[in-house]
Amino acid sequence: MTSQAYEVFHNKAGAETLSPALPDQVERLAECVLKRACAMELRLAIAESCTGGLLSALLTDVEGTSHAFERGFIVYSVEAKQEMLGVDAALIKDHGAVSAQVAMAMAKGVLERSKADVALAITGFAGIAQPQDEEGLVYIACIGRAGSLHTQEEHFGAIGRSGVRVAALHSALCLALHLLTEDYSGALISHAH
Repeated sequence: MTSQAYEVFHNKAGAETLSPALPDQVERLAECVLKRACAMELRLAIAESCTGGLLSALLTDVEGTSHAFERGFIVYSVEAKQEMLGVDAALIKDHGAVSAQVAMAMAKGVLERSKADVALAITGFAGIAQPQDEEGLVYIACIGRAGSLHTQEEHFGAIGRSGVRVAALHSALCLALHLLTEDYSGALISHAH
């Protein structure tokens, strides 16, 4: 194993295996989300399309808090979204696989198919797929069992596949932190007693 490869897999600060590839701010956000979920005894589950499992990997890399991560679904294809999360084919046909409606259906599908308290879903175009597709367009949805559903539309532009994925991680973590802070603020107080 080269020294650089060793460093990637054995860096003890922040996210152990992804640390060299991610901005510090993304790592800190992941740690904040996980610590908040742990403090409230909540578990997270993720559905990822354009990020291809990066968020799930990041959430399992943070030492001491990764138990807040319940499971992840990598649903890159339309078929995977339908089969694994129950996203309706008509919804995809009417709105497209990259849409707020599909992101919401993905998040709802995660809650139905997991034991998580909070579900986060990401779908988007990390690169150019078809001439009509907007490179860098990403939709994120976050839902809690308490019933709140938040969605976010991002236009990251032509910043490259890696750039879009990292930007999507940042936005998704911000949305999850918002849900945990705003919608579950009472849960933190009740667990403290």
